[in-house]
Amino acid sequence: MFKPTRLSFALAALMGSAAVQADIEVPLGSTQRVTQLFAFPNNCNVICFRPWTLEQTVEHYLNQSLQRDGYSRAKVSVKTHEGQLSATFSGVPDNYGRPLTALLDTANLAYHGASKLNSDGKWAYNWYLFLPLGMALENRKSIELLHFPPDYSLTQAQDYLESATTDRWAALLTDNGIPATETPGYQTIIDIAPIAAPSNAGKDLEAVYSYFTDYQTRMVKELSLTPGGSLPMVAFGAPVRNWIKQQYGQTVGVLSLAQISPAAGKTVSVLGSNHPSYIWYAADPATYDGNEQKADEAGLKVMGQDLSAACWQAGMGQKPASDPNVLLQACMNTWQVTRKEQTCELFYTSVRNLTPEQANAKCATPVIKAHLKQLKTAAPTPTLAAPAL
Repeated sequence: MFKPTRLSFALAALMGSAAVQADIEVPLGSTQRVTQLFAFPNNCNVICFRPWTLEQTVEHYLNQSLQRDGYSRAKVSVKTHEGQLSATFSGVPDNYGRPLTALLDTANLAYHGASKLNSDGKWAYNWYLFLPLGMALENRKSIELLHFPPDYSLTQAQDYLESATTDRWAALLTDNGIPATETPGYQTIIDIAPIAAPSNAGKDLEAVYSYFTDYQTRMVKELSLTPGGSLPMVAFGAPVRNWIKQQYGQTVGVLSLAQISPAAGKTVSVLGSNHPSYIWYAADPATYDGNEQKADEAGLKVMGQDLSAACWQAGMGQKPASDPNVLLQACMNTWQVTRKEQTCELFYTSVRNLTPEQANAKCATPVIKAHLKQLKTAAPTPTLAAPAL
């Protein structure tokens, strides 16, 4: 009988890891298809900001995914042969191509919706079809449901996760203990309108949701459901929370929970939240006829809500089996009661751009201390609505 030895165990381990080391080739489709789905050329007209080829553009986004999946040593090469593009990966699991193939197949639905929108005369000259490229394909922790990506994320950054919105929320996740290098795993975004547009285009884009229904619902199902269960989801901003109500029949206010059913017999916990950029409006003195005290008080309330939502997202992402209600209550108590002084200081450093010393002094003033005392009762008991199956 064969008796295992240290050497045989080592050989078995090496053989077991071979699937991770072998190169895999993933077909991407025709030049026309890849051009459409990767918004090529991303930022090029007569003078090109980045004069990349189609292959370089695809490699750019796939490299972002590799980094955000945690495969820092992996490599990808994109080639064209007889009008067909393929990506060759090294240093990844042998099934890494599956989520990429699924994403591109679902992206076809977005392209068809955008084409119909254009043929109906409703496409604006300064809109770009921009799909959620470059994010974690495999090692996701949570899902973020948002309205639309800003145009500069495509034309300037060529990075879906580079915007004032995503940067602010990443900072809130780090405030809740997530290392900065790991926040992209929590920020897998589904935009209801997969259109990169100017920041003031929100109202116009609310009118185009129906063109992307098939894309939206398939994205939610594919990204939120996992073989072992589901990932937590945060719905940011009123338009998105309204879409949840329309599509799944569930009401999600700010810091309220619901469960949606993306597929029969499957549920996903969804937390309603402010839009990450809402605080800039809520805390703008111009909103209150120049009254800075009212602006600060409003900003402090929103800051507490946002930190609580990010706390829930971080906690559920780390331990998906946690009770979402219990965790939300704990997060609200943490940031709106126990650590409200830290909430105050984070508001003044991140929104008002004060130094830590200035923020500390500001939070110690009688007016702000009195306001913070009132916030002690600002954390209501969350309720989890049942899904409409």
